[in-house]
Amino acid sequence: MQMQKINRDNLFRLKWAYTTRNVDRSHVGLLLSGDVHPAAGDLTLARVDEIGQHRRLELTTSRRADLFEGDHIVVAFGNRYAPDQFEGVVPEHLGPCRLVAAGGVAARLLNSHDRMKQATRITTLGLLADAEGNRLNLRSYRLPQTVAIDSEPLMLAVAGTSMNAGKTTACANLVKGLVRRRLKVAAAKLTGTGAGADYRLLVDAGADPVYDFVDAGYVSTYRISRDALCDVVLTLCGRLTATRPEVIVLEIADGILQQETAQVFGMAEFAGRLDGVMFAANDALGAQAGVAWLAARQLPVIGVTGVLTSSPLATREAEAATGLPVFHTSALQHSNVAALIYNCLRSRRRILAQDPAAAAQQAAAGGS
Repeated sequence: MQMQKINRDNLFRLKWAYTTRNVDRSHVGLLLSGDVHPAAGDLTLARVDEIGQHRRLELTTSRRADLFEGDHIVVAFGNRYAPDQFEGVVPEHLGPCRLVAAGGVAARLLNSHDRMKQATRITTLGLLADAEGNRLNLRSYRLPQTVAIDSEPLMLAVAGTSMNAGKTTACANLVKGLVRRRLKVAAAKLTGTGAGADYRLLVDAGADPVYDFVDAGYVSTYRISRDALCDVVLTLCGRLTATRPEVIVLEIADGILQQETAQVFGMAEFAGRLDGVMFAANDALGAQAGVAWLAARQLPVIGVTGVLTSSPLATREAEAATGLPVFHTSALQHSNVAALIYNCLRSRRRILAQDPAAAAQQAAAGGS
């Protein structure tokens, strides 16, 4: 392994990706190269070799900076799960690999969707380290761990059939609607791949504070252990509840059949704390299947939303198939709709407090 001192002036002129937003750049002292084996969350200096699907890099500020061949960028090694884009894993060695996410994820490409251009080619030149040669990893810049979630705030999760089902838009509109009711709302994205657009959308909608798994020290949640996933969920939810909001809105990325998403809903310490789940789907059949999947696990599904609500016919089908109210995504930001959802969450909280068995029976029936 070789160690090379980094020119600090050059370091601050580099394009730093969103995934590195919590890193203290003053800690960088050396570049480790040669026979080193990257790990998820390690920071790497990379050269852009050939522009592909991702022509821009999302910076720590969430501004999308154009990439040019020959640019030097700072990104994080990580795994990515995106059925509509790319699947990638941390490579075993430094060298040529791909930029598999605009938020700044370097990976060995496994699969890509047919609609995607080739993933942007990069070469990882070395790992960033401090002056003593210790690797800089996102885990060193995480929020303090917590092991408990306060029971006071109402908690609503948004899940879906797949990526691009409308989950993030639904979360943002839910936040806006609740804020319009003069409620204090906090939010987080618990799983997925580091991307600033989703984070900033929740901030812009009025949630405070807003966290994502990057704040827990992970570039993505794909392929992390169940213990690590539990750490992410408990830490972010614990930090949110500690700020004493009235409502917490949580996005669970990808579809409910994705391994880490399913594991989140299988965590008793999380699932038992939920007051409601809103399900986003692309069509009525997906809504029916998703609601049934959640209800079978006694999760309190209170409504359906998502891409399907662009179609009045699909909306009507989903209402008939699920027996649940279907909320047009844009309507979630309306004060009167937010009031209905808020009252539904409060009602279930009261039922649970008075009769836990009745609440479980209601959830199993898929009703609100």
